[in-house]
Amino acid sequence: MLKKIAHVALVVKNLDRACAFYRDVLGARIEGRRLVPSQKAEVAFVVFDEGTRLELLAPTEEDSVLGKFLRKHGPGLHHISFEVDRIEQRLEYLTDHGVKVIDQTPRPGAEDDRIAFLHPSSTLGALIELSEPRSKAH
Repeated sequence: MLKKIAHVALVVKNLDRACAFYRDVLGARIEGRRLVPSQKAEVAFVVFDEGTRLELLAPTEEDSVLGKFLRKHGPGLHHISFEVDRIEQRLEYLTDHGVKVIDQTPRPGAEDDRIAFLHPSSTLGALIELSEPRSKAH
C-alpha cells in the first residue's frame, strides 16, 4: 500500500532563513522552490545526499491554512508524505476501512504529483499525505 516516505514537511516562518540553514549549515541541496498560489504557500525541497527529502512550507498569507497552523502550533512538523500507486484506489480502500480523508479526490501537489491528505483523527494524530508521482498515475 505505502511504498516509502516521499518527504517530511516542516512549516517555517521564513523560507529564506530555513533554506540557508539546511544548505549552509547542514550541507543539503535546495530544489524545487516555488510559489503554490492555490495553497497560499511557498515551498522548497531540501535534499540530502542519500535521497532523504524535507519539504519546507511557508505561508504567503496570514489567513491561509499554513498561516493559521503556524499561529496555532508554531514552526515545526506539518505532515509526513508517503508515495503510493493508484491513489484513487488507496483513498477508496482507506475510506472503506473507516479512515477519515481530507481530500475525497486527489489534487495537484507542489511537485507535479497528485496528493490527498488523511485526517489526523484517523491516523493517531499525524497529518498524512498520500502522493502519487505524475509519471506513475493511472
